[in-house]
Amino acid sequence: MAADIDEQPAGYARLLSAGPAGEIARVAAAVARRRPRHVVFTARGTSDHAALYGAYLTEIRLGLPAGLASPSAVTVYGARPDLSGALVVGVSQSGGSPDLTEVLRTARDAGALTLAVTNAPDSPLARAAELSVDIAAGHERAVAATKTYTAELLALLLLVEGIRAGDGALPADQRATLERLPELAERTLADPTPAQLAPRYRFAGQLVTTGRGYAYPTAREAALKLMETSYLPALAFSGADLLHGPLAMTDPDVPVLAVVGSGPGGRSMGEVLPRLGERRADVVVVGSAEVAGATRMAVPEVDERYAPLLDILPLQRLALALALARGENPDAPRGLKKVTATM
Repeated sequence: MAADIDEQPAGYARLLSAGPAGEIARVAAAVARRRPRHVVFTARGTSDHAALYGAYLTEIRLGLPAGLASPSAVTVYGARPDLSGALVVGVSQSGGSPDLTEVLRTARDAGALTLAVTNAPDSPLARAAELSVDIAAGHERAVAATKTYTAELLALLLLVEGIRAGDGALPADQRATLERLPELAERTLADPTPAQLAPRYRFAGQLVTTGRGYAYPTAREAALKLMETSYLPALAFSGADLLHGPLAMTDPDVPVLAVVGSGPGGRSMGEVLPRLGERRADVVVVGSAEVAGATRMAVPEVDERYAPLLDILPLQRLALALALARGENPDAPRGLKKVTATM
């Protein structure tokens, strides 16, 4: 898991290089020509959080309605939704989950434009789709996904921004900003704070993660990583939902990991953090700015839509360090396999 985490800056550089980025631009241009009326994502597990990020990007940057499909509606209940005029995107590291493949087959039969975003370009999911994007993350050693998750994020970002451009080509200033991602990721991963924080939560009984907007998928992915590697019950809430009841469970014995960026989503957390303070919750903030009364895992300041590519890195480090502190093996979580086949 440590090696996979450390490879992420190189993974960003590889995906931004001429070949992979050019192929994503070609796919983005093909999607733009079809002018979909709405976008539906389908995914499981970690990839579901990447898909949620893709949905935020789609609605905010493209102005198109977007949502996440329920694969069981198709595979268990036999539903055949009318997806004509839609772009249906399957997101999966392995591309091997039968239910996701069936959703794409059904969508394609219904007249949807289908796209697979996967680390396995020869997988059943990629073969079922009309278009395919290879996230080019390379072999992932650990069961818990890290580098494939961030590669999915970056691939979806390049795809959505390419569709927005119309011809798949990102503006020069945006391209220059993204070219800095590998160096910013290296800097983020060099921070020792996550490992230093791990002993603090060695005996925690449960934990809450939270964020809004682009940060919400990060909060959900962080919770999953903690549950997978440390078997620590971790509940993820949007900052808004946290105030609608779950806030009552927070207290000094329930740590809270809050992802707080510098954009609109981060600013909206301004009403959440004081409420956590009233509960005397043990709050750790992931973000670029200091927050009064909270410990911080620092990340460089970037545009909020790029922040998930950096914010998750210290949280992955924390999950790794905490698993080791609790005497667990994060490379082989009990009961889990790299590819989970669901129907």
